[in-house]
Amino acid sequence: MLNIKEIYYEPAVANYTRGQEILAQYPDAKLIEVASHWKIPELHGNSDLVEDWNRIKRTVLVLGVKKSLQCRPNCRSSDFVAPSHANGCAQACVYCYNARRKGYANPITTFVNIEQTCRYLERHTAKQGMKLELNQVDPTYWVYEIGENSDCSVDAAICNNVKDIVTLFRSFPNAKATFATKHVNRDLLTYDPQGKTRIRFSRMPQSMAQVVDVRTSSIPERIGAINDFVEAGYEVHVNFAPVIYYDGWLRDYQQLFEQVDDTLSPAAKQQLQAEVIFITHNEELHQVNMGWHPQAEDILWQPELQEQKQSSTGGINVRATSTGLKGSWLSNFVNSARQQLPYCTIRYAF
Repeated sequence: MLNIKEIYYEPAVANYTRGQEILAQYPDAKLIEVASHWKIPELHGNSDLVEDWNRIKRTVLVLGVKKSLQCRPNCRSSDFVAPSHANGCAQACVYCYNARRKGYANPITTFVNIEQTCRYLERHTAKQGMKLELNQVDPTYWVYEIGENSDCSVDAAICNNVKDIVTLFRSFPNAKATFATKHVNRDLLTYDPQGKTRIRFSRMPQSMAQVVDVRTSSIPERIGAINDFVEAGYEVHVNFAPVIYYDGWLRDYQQLFEQVDDTLSPAAKQQLQAEVIFITHNEELHQVNMGWHPQAEDILWQPELQEQKQSSTGGINVRATSTGLKGSWLSNFVNSARQQLPYCTIRYAF
């Protein structure tokens, strides 16, 4: 997945142990100093690079220092969103919201000041006290999303940031970590999370994933990993996201439910929960994707079935129409899942 040839880095990176460790891993990489990890015109603003989308994800790494550390309240997959230890990804899912924020190239950016992030999380979790009222996120622990802007399973191939955070949450009496992933990294099986990290393996029918989940682990591989991760001490949920409408979509999902049921161990089934999220796309990302993967946009961009919605950042998102179609699709999906996976609680669906 990774063959790092170029590293863009902020000058302060060399002052951090994690930065020194990463640079030492890639002694032959070309080093390019930049003022800011966020503003690299030759990467993010260069429209000529869109055709090299996947090559850049494989060969380019950005190193920076996370300046702003804060936790943001959440209400679905977590109670809080933790400060990012990375953003961007070596995978190339065509619907990824993070990709559109950086224009025409979106490789991994790793933040090297992980000690500061961990200290911040120690203070924040301590302020919360014990969780006294259960909610759909978790009945016992405050849950912190640690992979909102990246895929932690991929990030773990770069350095020990993810391992450090998993180890940290092991020590908290009142909190656990969570992240969604489309990559099976079996090195994580050695992290000993002791039930304090929840992994959400994303899944969709393989026929669709092979078009839109570019450079990810296959769906059978993701399903097959669940038992091992449960045995290794992780809480493992499934993330049916994004659900994409196409001819025969529900039949394909019913086959996916059957595959999950046939594969999971009794222990994995006993703790299984799920999230269901229908596709939301974006006009800017649509234009970027047309430059490197127009085949996927033939599936994702369906104006006759979509409505526009302005995002909180001012962009134009499109989502399944609310005129009745989506409600019917959602009802059919949830009913099928509950029938075929009766032990799997659906935490939320929209």
